[in-house]
Formats: sequence, C-alpha cells, structure tokens
Amino acid sequence: MTAGLVLQYVVIAAAVMLSAWVVLAAQAPALARRLRLRIAVPLVRTTRPAWVRALGRRIAPPTVQTGHCGSCERCGPPR
Repeated sequence: MTAGLVLQYVVIAAAVMLSAWVVLAAQAPALARRLRLRIAVPLVRTTRPAWVRALGRRIAPPTVQTGHCGSCERCGPPR
C-alpha cells in the first residue's frame, strides 16, 4: 500500500466515524451523553497530565440544567 492510499483510508474512516456520531447524537441523545461521560471520566482524573484533563473536560457533556430534560440540549425553558 502506498502512503496516499493509507491516507485516503484514514480520511474516509474519519468521515464515517464523524457521520455515525452525528446520527447517534441526533437519534439517541441519551446514549451519546452516556458515551461521552464514559470516555471523559477516566481522562479528568487528577493523576493525568493537564492537557489530558483539558481534553476530558472538552469531551464531557454539558451539565444537566434543572428543569430541563438534559438529553439533547435543544428543549430550552418552557414558553
């Protein structure tokens, strides 16, 4: 395999993974939130380097607002 072909496979794999995540977040927001938490929790431990903790905080889902469902962050306050 040439380097160009490997790069093409990497780009296509990244696009497929991104597309799958967008569909998952739209169709199953609670599951996407749980997955983000599972990925982020080990990264934010105090024994990790600062850059890893920062990455974990970035991956972690936003905190649940009181009075909202907290699953998709689209519902907002009642009108």
